[in-house]
Amino acid sequence: MKTSILIAGIALLPSLTHANEIPAIDTASNTMNLAALQNLSQQTQNYDRAYANYRLAITANILGQSETAINALTSAQATLENLDQADAENLALLASVYGMQIAFDSSRGASLGPKLGQALSQAQLLDPTNPRVVLVQAISAFNTPVSFGGSMKKAMELSSKAIALYEAPCDEICWGHAEAYTWRGLAKQSTGDSQGAIADWQAAIEVQADYGWANFLLKQNQMAAN
Repeated sequence: MKTSILIAGIALLPSLTHANEIPAIDTASNTMNLAALQNLSQQTQNYDRAYANYRLAITANILGQSETAINALTSAQATLENLDQADAENLALLASVYGMQIAFDSSRGASLGPKLGQALSQAQLLDPTNPRVVLVQAISAFNTPVSFGGSMKKAMELSSKAIALYEAPCDEICWGHAEAYTWRGLAKQSTGDSQGAIADWQAAIEVQADYGWANFLLKQNQMAAN
């Protein structure tokens, strides 16, 4: 359960030059359509391909298909490492891919952990008010042991910061708002605040009604209560 939480998180949007297939990828992800995500990961290029593979990895993990998820992450990493390393969106998604790979195999933390930190630090320097960059920081704080600087308190604070940044007017790339609420809810759940977690997951659905992960968590919570 812990591993599923760690790697079932945020997928970030690309820069405007790679946004053509994002709505289709989001729709397939929200409905957990594995076949559609596999097709999109093969038919797209550059950031879109990395994003499709990232979403494919998340969905495959939820459905218990770990080999598919690991292969998709490997492909996403290879694509992103060959894209512009001075683009905050590329770097933020790359950092998230590294984090998912570490969640699958903790022994890779020694090699990928420094790369994750470097990518995220550079993304923050390039675009410190980008809500998706802040959200990846929140996820990193959630996943990182306290002894290495992570904490649920930090994850909640950064998630709240991301949520506030999403309140700014947005006409172009605006995705990620629902994830911010979802991760904050997970952090609250980890500290024993079940009602706060439920409230955040419900807020995620208010932001995006078809957001599959928040709906999944709410149903899971309801089943556990019965």
